[in-house]
Amino acid sequence: MGTRASAELEVFPNPKPSRDYTIRIDSPEFTCLCPKTGQPDFATLKLRYIPAEHCVELKSWKLYLWSYREQGGFHEDLTNRILDDLVAALNPRYIRLQAKFNVRGGVYTTVIAEHRAPGWQPA
Repeated sequence: MGTRASAELEVFPNPKPSRDYTIRIDSPEFTCLCPKTGQPDFATLKLRYIPAEHCVELKSWKLYLWSYREQGGFHEDLTNRILDDLVAALNPRYIRLQAKFNVRGGVYTTVIAEHRAPGWQPA
């Protein structure tokens, strides 16, 4: 893995799969393109998840986010697309992604998407 944007998320084995614990990752420099104007949109992503068998490798997370710099999409679609990719890579017990987009035309947008593994209940 180099230092170029990549649409692939790498994972590593959860060091404590028998325990529910929360991993929090804040990414304040997310950038994508507005699908209407082509102008950049900026957001802070707040990822919270309870891993099952795998955890996301942080450098791959950074490079994955970089891959959106040249992609356009509505905030709702991008947030759910990122969550879907994380669920596919990690198969976590629980995951929540909050995308808080910077003001554009006097409007702030925050999109929150969640996923729970079937049958999983918090302790």
